[in-house]
Parts: sequence; C-alpha cells; structure tokens
Amino acid sequence: MVVMKKIGEEEKIKHILTDPKLSAIKTMLEKDHAIDCLFLLHVNRGKWKAAKDFMRENNLTLSDGTFRSRMIEIEQLGLAKSERIDPLKKYYVITDLGEKVAKLLLEFFDEFSA
Repeated sequence: MVVMKKIGEEEKIKHILTDPKLSAIKTMLEKDHAIDCLFLLHVNRGKWKAAKDFMRENNLTLSDGTFRSRMIEIEQLGLAKSERIDPLKKYYVITDLGEKVAKLLLEFFDEFSA
C-alpha cells in the first residue's frame, strides 16, 4: 500500500515539475519576496506606497524594484491584475486564483504555528 502511495505522489510531483502553469507558479514562489507580495495583495496592499508602509510598520524591507518585478510576474500568472492610477503608476488587485493561492499559503504556515 505504501508503494502505491509513493507512486501516486511521484506522479503528482512530476506533474507539478513539468506542467507549464504549475511549474511557473512554483518558480515564482521560489523568488525573493514572492510570498510577501501575494500576502500584500491578500490584505489589499497592491499599491507600492501601501505595501511599503505595511512592510515598514512590521520592520521588514522590500525594494520598489522587487515589488514591481514580483507583481508583474504574479500578474502574468493570473494571480493579480493591474489597474492604472496614472500613465506611470499601477496598483494591483488579487484575482480569485491569487486569493486561493494566498489562502493555501496561509493555511500552510498556520500548520507550523499550531
């Protein structure tokens, strides 16, 4: 029975590593501040000033360049969408898929807090 479970898990892992969409999400999550940015979107901090203020209030750092890069990647994966503030500025809003990923990450970290 354990062997069958391992084979099933190996197939799932192979699928995650080889499926273009899942692999892209995995790659994005591996980057610096990617999870931070998803959490910022989850709490409606998708504008740079709001994100910067939140991070500073919690004694954390996040550069504007990193914020913008991660948000572009998150948007390309369909986890957020951007809205124009003016010709040079955007703010980001989490999508349903992004919300699902953020909630799963929160649950994952909750398991370690218990």
